[in-house]
Order: sequence, then structure tokens, then C-alpha cells
Amino acid sequence: MTLQWAAVATFLYAEIGLILIFCLPFIPPQRWQKIFSFSFWSKIATFWNKAFLTIIVLLIVLFLDAVREVRKYSSAHAIERSSASRPAAYEHTQMKLFRSQRNLYISGFSLFFWLVLRRLVTLITQLAKELSHKGVLKSQAENTNHAAKKFMEENERLKRLLKNYGKEEEHILEAENKKLIEDKEKLKTELRKVSDALSKAQSDVMTMKVQSERLSKEYDLLLKEHSELQDRAGKGSKKGL
Repeated sequence: MTLQWAAVATFLYAEIGLILIFCLPFIPPQRWQKIFSFSFWSKIATFWNKAFLTIIVLLIVLFLDAVREVRKYSSAHAIERSSASRPAAYEHTQMKLFRSQRNLYISGFSLFFWLVLRRLVTLITQLAKELSHKGVLKSQAENTNHAAKKFMEENERLKRLLKNYGKEEEHILEAENKKLIEDKEKLKTELRKVSDALSKAQSDVMTMKVQSERLSKEYDLLLKEHSELQDRAGKGSKKGL
């Protein structure tokens, strides 16, 4: 394996390790959000975007080069196989074909996992934001509910006082009672809005969770296919030797 393909293979193993770490269930999204919020990441944000695009371009170039090599040695492999007078050339072509296929798998999976890693970081960040927003909405709903109960208790107290007071103060208390009722209705309306927002946030969190689980399942399936391809490649190598 040449130096460039050894570097690509190392990059692929690093991607797999990072994806496995991100998928660990005992690390909550809020913890990753705190890590991503460090000032270090904001300083290298512009360089990170450029590096991300640069790596994609390099991996695409390597992938296309591997495809070209596979097509080249596949056609040469068929020609050499039809000729029984050159067994050494056939074995050499078969070895070249195996290396080209191996490089194709390495570059292809490196490109795919690089895109998956970027998408996974985005989903984790969005999920952490939705969870924090849900906590804020829940706190607002509890405060609004507490204020509504307080106004209702005040309303009941004024009703009891109204029965004990004379007719002179009855009109004043009725005006205050109406004002409290209006305030209570406003608070109920605000509580209903906050409850709707909380329900929407919970629905968004469930959607993000389903997307994350779906992405994890797709990753497990791709990892299984990668293992099967490596097994096939290993069997092809043994057969070539």
C-alpha cells in the first residue's frame, strides 16, 4: 500500500472511530453541544469549512482514480485470462486488480463516512438545541401556570370579600374582579400558547430522535457491508497469492 492510500485508510479508521464515539448512548447531546461551543471551534470555523470541502474534493479525485484503475485492470484481466501462454502476466494483472478494488472501497467509504460524520454532528447539535428549548418552554409553562393559580386564588378571595362589604364598595370590587378575570383569561391564553409550543418542541425532538436512530441503522448496515467487502477482498487476496 502506497503512502497516500495508507493515509486514506488511516483517515477511514479515524472516521469510523469518531462515528462510534458520537453514537455512544451514555453521552447526551447536551454534552456534545458544550464541547462544540468551545471558543476554539469558533476560531477555526472558516478554516474547517474550507478543509471539509478540500477533503471532499481529494476523496472524489482518489475515488475516480480508483474507478479508472479498476476498469483498466478489469479489461486487461479479461484479456490476460484468455491467453494461456502468459500465466505470470495474468497473476500480476490479478494482483493489480485486487489493489485497485481495495483502493476503490477505501476511498468510497472514506468519502461516504466523511459526509455521514458532518451530518451526524449537525443532527446532534440540532437535537441539543431542541432539548434546551424544550426545557425553557417547560419552565415558562410552569411559571405561567403558577401565576394563573395565584390570580385565581386572588379572585376567590375578592369574591369572599365582596360578600362581606357593603353596597358602596360593591362596584369597586366588581371592577377589580372583572380585571382579574381578564388577566386570568390572558394568562390562560399565554399558557395555551406555551403548551402548544412545548408540544411542538416535543414533536421536533421525537423527529430528531427518529432521524438519529435511522442514521444509526444505516450506519450499522453500511458497516456490515464494509466488513463483508473486506472479507471478500481478503479472500481475493488469498486466492491471488
